[in-house]
Amino acid sequence: MNKIAANDKALSYMGRIDFSNPEEPRFFFPGSSVTVRFKGTAAKARIRNHKVYNVQELGVLIDGRQFKITFEHAEEPIELDIADGLENKEHELILFKRQDGSHWFEFLGFEIDGEILPPLPKPERKIECFGDSVSAGAVVEAVENTGKCDPDDSRGVYDNAWYSYSMITARNLKAQLHNVAQGGIAIFDDTGYFHSPDCIGMETVYNKTAYFPEAGYSEWDFESYVPNVVLFAVGQNDPHREGGRSDNDIRNPDFRTKWKDRYKKILEDLRSHYPKAVFILLLTVLCHDSEWDAAVEEIRNELDSEGFVEIYHYMFKRTGAATPGHPRIYEQYEMAEELTAFISTLGDRIWQE
Repeated sequence: MNKIAANDKALSYMGRIDFSNPEEPRFFFPGSSVTVRFKGTAAKARIRNHKVYNVQELGVLIDGRQFKITFEHAEEPIELDIADGLENKEHELILFKRQDGSHWFEFLGFEIDGEILPPLPKPERKIECFGDSVSAGAVVEAVENTGKCDPDDSRGVYDNAWYSYSMITARNLKAQLHNVAQGGIAIFDDTGYFHSPDCIGMETVYNKTAYFPEAGYSEWDFESYVPNVVLFAVGQNDPHREGGRSDNDIRNPDFRTKWKDRYKKILEDLRSHYPKAVFILLLTVLCHDSEWDAAVEEIRNELDSEGFVEIYHYMFKRTGAATPGHPRIYEQYEMAEELTAFISTLGDRIWQE
């Protein structure tokens, strides 16, 4: 077996990944991936995994065939058997993070039985998505519960970022994607469901690489990836606060103003890093109060009037009305096809650097 170090130029990475140690890059966000092309019959991967919650799984795509690898929590390096007995021809292998902050891992390299091939060029188009569990592909594979509530205690086994509307849209448009998405996240800290009871919000996460305390916080270098299109899909979890407190009422003028102001400050900071990007604000087809959509529309209008150029609010045909549980594969494709069509109407000019 030929060992390929994590910093080998034959490997191609995608996603908001921590390369502070290029020999052991750290994967946090769903959909983050590493790709290798080779001619051979077998492949393995080496990782060091760190469990936070849920079952631990990684996604694999080989020659268009997708599957997952389940493994136990391990703080020491472990070897994952990815494939054996392949036809001795050229293959493309993508190892990707199916789940969100339920774990993080250091990627330590591949072992390949055969010849390593040079990587293909990355797409020039770039998208970044800031979102919650829907953007992360949570519970997406529970297809028997389509249009229904989630199955009880699924422990992450139905999560698959590959089928999130954000990743499907990026593939449709032949674009890279940084999927800055986390289940349960809201705008404010101490709000939503992520990292209960001391909940962490997008106001903390949006500018981080490592974004929860178990992994140690680290700042993201915005200059390392400048998207052409920014999707901002936060608001689903914002009514919730720990302990049943219900003061996060979007109909309350004081809270509405506070929420909109913090939402706008995040966007304004992102705009300072991405001055030419198109911003698209949205909420998903997961059921929610339409007053949140109205507040997002107000944000778009207010920023537009303040000179925040190229900002849109996109509404899916079934925004907030399709399902009480997480969107399954069908609904994710439904959203992706609609969003792909909308972005396409903006023309090729949006992809120009």
